[in-house]
Amino acid sequence: MHFTENIKANYSPKRLAVKLNAIGEQFVVKGHPWVFSNSIVKINDDAKTSDLAIIFSKNKNKVIGLGLYDEASPIRIKIIHNAETKVEVNAAFFHNKIKAAYTLRQDLLKTNTNSYRLLFGENDGFPGLIADVYDAVLVVKLYSEIWLPYLDPILKSLKEVSNADTIVIRLSRVLQASQTYNLKDGSVIYGVLDNEVVTFVEHDVRFSANVIKGHKTGYFLDHRDNRRRVGELSKGKTVLDVFSYAGGFSVHALAKGADQVTSLDISKQALDMARENGKLNDYSGTHKTISGDAFKEMKSLIEKGKTFDVVVIDPPSFAKQQSEIELAKKKYAQLAELGAKLTATKGLLVLASCSSRVLAQSFFDLNVQALNSQSRLYETQLKTKHDSDHPVSFTEGAYLKCGYYRFLE
Repeated sequence: MHFTENIKANYSPKRLAVKLNAIGEQFVVKGHPWVFSNSIVKINDDAKTSDLAIIFSKNKNKVIGLGLYDEASPIRIKIIHNAETKVEVNAAFFHNKIKAAYTLRQDLLKTNTNSYRLLFGENDGFPGLIADVYDAVLVVKLYSEIWLPYLDPILKSLKEVSNADTIVIRLSRVLQASQTYNLKDGSVIYGVLDNEVVTFVEHDVRFSANVIKGHKTGYFLDHRDNRRRVGELSKGKTVLDVFSYAGGFSVHALAKGADQVTSLDISKQALDMARENGKLNDYSGTHKTISGDAFKEMKSLIEKGKTFDVVVIDPPSFAKQQSEIELAKKKYAQLAELGAKLTATKGLLVLASCSSRVLAQSFFDLNVQALNSQSRLYETQLKTKHDSDHPVSFTEGAYLKCGYYRFLE
């Protein structure tokens, strides 16, 4: 069985002998998955994307890591093995890594949940490759061409381990623009997909994801545990879900007995999805939607004197590059201030960030400064990170952070 007959690589990867400068070598030895181009001091002249880079220590000439070469990226080598143990990069090598990743997800899969991230890129030893499971549909998203010659054995293992009936391939914008391979975003490369909208379960709550056209792989799985927690804290309450997208927090709140939930998002299409996701579950509360710019709409609600028992603010990344960090910090502070004004007496404010360039401590400090500028007393109840199917193995792999702030008056 070949999943990739129509996208076969027209290039057979070769082996590269690589030496790094002292800084690059130190990073690899410490387990960091990225080697930047300016760290490479010696490499084959004819290096091509997907070649297996064998990294030797500068002095002792022993292998310290294996990676895949990416000629199109400043991260020139993406590490797939950085232990001193000898390995052969073949189908068994990838299969063992996938089985190890699946084992890490076992506690989550013992709950009533059938959607999970099976491979979290670099953090599971697959830099530039994401694999998400929605019930019986496996969605593999590729961010780099390095994987294309190795894709067939990887997909076979992913199917075997996840027991998926269908496999969908999603591509980053860069790969969509590539002419190197006959590969299209949203291709169903194994099995049958009767409907591009797939229904799945997350801690007893039903959702749907468009696995062909939706963001990323169709849904955002990393906030799952925060959604569960917010749902449990919303019984009998009024809830405002800002940047609601497909209604993750909103639907958990409704399903767990919230009296009224308001989903706010700039995208009418996202709000349609939020309403539809709500209807997949039994609920007795009211689900309202507001379409518009979050900052403007929150100010409008404040002017009208509206408050909510639970306010969740989970914006998209504000700092996709280094130059945006300071502006992102200002936006987070502004959202915290607006959120506080919208949170009712003794209410709960939940603030989240998915900007990896704004570190967790910096984000939590910003929230505290913004909330301290208000006259109300509050306490920080909880700080959380990614859910368990998003393990973090290096500093830059940690992007999600979430703070729970309870007002005492």
